[in-house]
Amino acid sequence: MLTAVNESLADATVSPEAEDDRALVAAAAAGGVAAFEALYRRHASRVHGVIARLVGYHGARAEDLTQEAFVRAWQALPNFRFESAFGTWLHRLAVNTALMELRGRRSRPLEDSDEDAFDGIGSADSAGHVTALSMDLERAVASLPPRARAVLVLYDVEGWKHEEIAVELGMAVGSSKAQLHRARSLLRTRLGEQA
Repeated sequence: MLTAVNESLADATVSPEAEDDRALVAAAAAGGVAAFEALYRRHASRVHGVIARLVGYHGARAEDLTQEAFVRAWQALPNFRFESAFGTWLHRLAVNTALMELRGRRSRPLEDSDEDAFDGIGSADSAGHVTALSMDLERAVASLPPRARAVLVLYDVEGWKHEEIAVELGMAVGSSKAQLHRARSLLRTRLGEQA
């Protein structure tokens, strides 16, 4: 009796989309291109969004990094063990792709003023709406220094802990906290200037 209750509770917590993802992942892992295309269509906007927020690119480079994340997903799919939802796994892969881009930027000067950072800001959301507040906030976040932006997005948007951010970005926990404080201060200043 208890086993039946546990099984029904487990079934109730799995969304239909996650179940559909499981079937698509299994088919794609076996080489099914159509199944992978369906996964791509379902998850591309979320992957693109997190990459664009983290690296501050909203144009062609964000699209390139999104494609790179999906290529990595395709390559790693045969080893996917269903320990988490596919969307969660893919999201983490996208974050790692963006973090690798940020690490690579350290050796390239003058990337902080990248013109691509403002391409596409103010474009319509999935419902076709553009709000001035979201445009201002997106523009202000995109204008932050890369490490401050990454810490802000990982902490405030993605819900990571400072210890996780410190490991991924190769900094001390205190530095992560300082970068978050810096990012929030800069955002307040920049949003205040626009008001």
